Formats: sequence, C-alpha cells, structure tokens
Amino acid sequence: MSSVAARELPTTALLAAYQREGVYTDCFAVTVAGHVDFTNYVEAFYTTPLFKIERWLLGLFGYATSDQDARRLALGEVSRFSVWQVEARQPDQIMLNDKSGNTRSWFMIETKRGDTTLYFGSAVVPAEGRSRIGIGYRALTGFHCLYSRALLDAAANRLPSARAGDD
Repeated sequence: MSSVAARELPTTALLAAYQREGVYTDCFAVTVAGHVDFTNYVEAFYTTPLFKIERWLLGLFGYATSDQDARRLALGEVSRFSVWQVEARQPDQIMLNDKSGNTRSWFMIETKRGDTTLYFGSAVVPAEGRSRIGIGYRALTGFHCLYSRALLDAAANRLPSARAGDD
C-alpha cells in the first residue's frame, strides 16, 4: 500500500466544492502504468474482496448489491448503489452521497504521459443545523483514512494495467 498517498484535491475535483465550504475532505491517489478506463476503475473499486465485506454488511440492513450493480453504476446506467446516490458525474469522475446526506465518496482519474492516477476521496458534511462534524466522525478519521488507502490500493491492483506493471 506504500504507493497510495494522501494528496491535495485537484482543482477540477467535484469534491473541491466541499473543501471550499470548509468541511472535512480527504484525497488519496495512486498512479498506475497505462491507460485506465474510468468505468473499469469504479467497477474494480466496488468489486474488490475488501469492499465486498462492506457490501455484505450493508446487505444485512437491506442494501444488498451485486457485482453487476457495481458495473451498472460505473457505466452510468443507474444513479443508486446500495446506500449511495450519484450527486454529480463527469466523464472522468463521480461523486456519490450516502443515505444520511452527511458523507460523500468521490472517484476521479487523470491520465498523463501514458500513466493513470486514480483518486479517491471523501467529505463529511455536518448534520443540518450544526457547524462541525460530531465526535463520532472525528474519532473514526484515522480508521477511515487507513480503510480508504486500502480500498484504493485493492482497486488499483485489480486493474489490468496495474497487474501488467507487476511483472
């Protein structure tokens, strides 16, 4: 996981609007060899064995999803995936908000000189009427950052170009 690093949000990031509002945001990135299709990145992320644990847990609460559902989200065929709904989408990025409306998940790719940088980030929006996030969110920030890095690393390793670069 050493290649996944915290990064500044790109200025074009959909998540940047939340950063400008002063809410908690984070951004992690990893660069892989070759061109990665955005659809393949999103699908790879949501179908990693690590994320399937989260999908299984959400399924216990009535929010079950399949690999096919992940593919349909990645292709733009659906706007809902488990507890998330698409908030904004561009050809190279997507942002989803969760059922509570308090968190955002963001994905973006950037291809330069034949390599692709995969971005993943989050925002935590305070509950309506509050100016700051609660103590529960703050207490889990360390775990959240570690988990985010692990998810991004797992997704990068599922992509064909990333595996080809390991030879």
